[in-house]
Amino acid sequence: MLIKVKVWVGEKKEGIVRKGEDSFEVRVREKAEQGRANQRVGELLAEFFELDTRQGKQVQLVKGSKSRNKIYKIHDSN
Repeated sequence: MLIKVKVWVGEKKEGIVRKGEDSFEVRVREKAEQGRANQRVGELLAEFFELDTRQGKQVQLVKGSKSRNKIYKIHDSN
């Protein structure tokens, strides 16, 4: 499944808000340096979708690594 994500970095509180069936807003504490914010967004999305992160990469950034607007692919093993 592909989802659209709008990201805010350097926030005091982290969280995910579902805006539509396939669109989300994600706020993370990390700054946009060396991919840390993108990594944290992936971790939060994995938690949100209740994915088993021990099985490998369940959340993959497809587009927008240097943009606020991103597209992620969710690999659901169910």
